[in-house]
Amino acid sequence: MEAAHNGPVADTVAPGTVTLDVAVESPEEMKELGRRIAGVLAPGDLVMLTGELGAGKTTLTRGLGEGLGVRGAVTSPTFVIARVHPPLGEGPALVHVDAYRLGGGLDEMEDLDLDVSLPESVIVVEWGDGKVEELSEDRLRVVIDRAVGDTDDERRTVTLVGIGARWAGLGAELTVLR
Repeated sequence: MEAAHNGPVADTVAPGTVTLDVAVESPEEMKELGRRIAGVLAPGDLVMLTGELGAGKTTLTRGLGEGLGVRGAVTSPTFVIARVHPPLGEGPALVHVDAYRLGGGLDEMEDLDLDVSLPESVIVVEWGDGKVEELSEDRLRVVIDRAVGDTDDERRTVTLVGIGARWAGLGAELTVLR
């Protein structure tokens, strides 16, 4: 893993944000990365997942759910738009949103009451770019790159971009995700 990202994500990141690349070789490694990321998440965190269809966004979210210790199987919320997974213990709930079918910005998502859920939950939004940034100045953007086309290649490059003061203060904690 590299500590800095020099690809297309770097061009969209403000100076001072935390950016890390993680190489992932299999779906199990993607889940494990999710479990490790869960170790640095706290109530009020917004995680935005970006990647092609089949890149591993839901697999990563399954790992987040396991790491947070939430109830219920984490599955894609594509047709229901959002699923809430309550904590089994004293941790935060996981609110898993799939914004793929939502065209507009935060206005179209208001019925989901994400702003109400955010303070006590971890909100994970697949396909959230350009739609949910207004929820929080502090967010973790996760970009999953994979080979496209007719390929069985399981390798992924996962770029973590911590945006805002919360993530700037967690730079050392994020490096353990390597």
